[in-house]
Amino acid sequence: MRWTERTWPLALLALGIAGLLASLVLNAVVVAPNRLLTGHGYVSIAIPTLRWLPLAWLVVLATSRLPAAAGLAAAMSVLSALLLATGLAAAGLLAAAGEHARVQLGAGFWCMVTAAVLLVADRLRELKARPYLRLACWTGLAMLVVAMAATGVFDRLSVVQEFALQRTRFITAVGQHLLLAFAAAAAAVALGAPLAMAVAQRQGGRGATLAVLNLVQTIPSMALFALLVAPLAWLGVGGTGNAPALVALTAYALLPVVRYTLAGLATAPPAALDAARGMGLQPWQVLTRVQLPLGLPVFAAGLRIVLVQSIGLAAVAALVGAGGLGRFVFLGLGQGANDLVMLGTLAIIVLALAADGACRALERWMEPRA
Repeated sequence: MRWTERTWPLALLALGIAGLLASLVLNAVVVAPNRLLTGHGYVSIAIPTLRWLPLAWLVVLATSRLPAAAGLAAAMSVLSALLLATGLAAAGLLAAAGEHARVQLGAGFWCMVTAAVLLVADRLRELKARPYLRLACWTGLAMLVVAMAATGVFDRLSVVQEFALQRTRFITAVGQHLLLAFAAAAAAVALGAPLAMAVAQRQGGRGATLAVLNLVQTIPSMALFALLVAPLAWLGVGGTGNAPALVALTAYALLPVVRYTLAGLATAPPAALDAARGMGLQPWQVLTRVQLPLGLPVFAAGLRIVLVQSIGLAAVAALVGAGGLGRFVFLGLGQGANDLVMLGTLAIIVLALAADGACRALERWMEPRA
């Protein structure tokens, strides 16, 4: 299709306009006297290093009618340049500020980054990119960010300074967070998968089982953590720490495990089940040799949901002394230190995205080949 025949894609147009408005209206960075006090915000056009951003977003808007490859290159270029220029802008702003001044990332920066990332994802979808091309694009962007960080581009940003101050505790918290989330997911699979298989053999118990698990999901996470403190203390397990956190996270993860296991078992075609029974296979043999192998992609999708959910909910476990990245979030809220909150939140988002990407790759690997 020629350029003049292409229409303006609504999603790309909306993302480009959102990035343009963010560059003109919202604060790209905020310069604060210290880590606790509120600072003064600056839009991108007020900072020499970021003054080019509105023009860049106009270019992105213009490429909305170009082929997907050109639009992908434009989105990735804007995203990379935005990260580099913001780090350089922070160094320039701090040179004229006080000794304890901090440069915090503003709403405009986050809106522009979000718009650029969504543009990259949409262009990859439009290209119908194969998994290796998607992996190459996202890996390349990640390596570029790591290279910038290694060369000190982001050192003057407040969130990076918080990381430098909390490095040892942060690394320990990441390990605790992952251990808790993966332990809960493993426990949920160990309990939920056999339960779903048993329910699948007896259709009468399916409704009651799902009703109970749905009821658990309606309990607010903070309330469930608190409710478990007294019973576990009475049992001598420990009313605070990892025990209530692991029990609560496992309880929340049971519903998606059971639902996706039932859905995976149901993917086996009736003809395949009839053929297996006609060959004299016992019910457990039909389950292990036919239903489970055919349902593996669906099981992997359920595992993805469980892992991402557990990584997110594990933040609340800090309230009962289980550690993890939630400690930084709640500590920052208590101190009024927004960058400490951001440090913990960004780490949780990165871990969740990494788990999601790994499980998606596992799903594609398990899909039957034509």
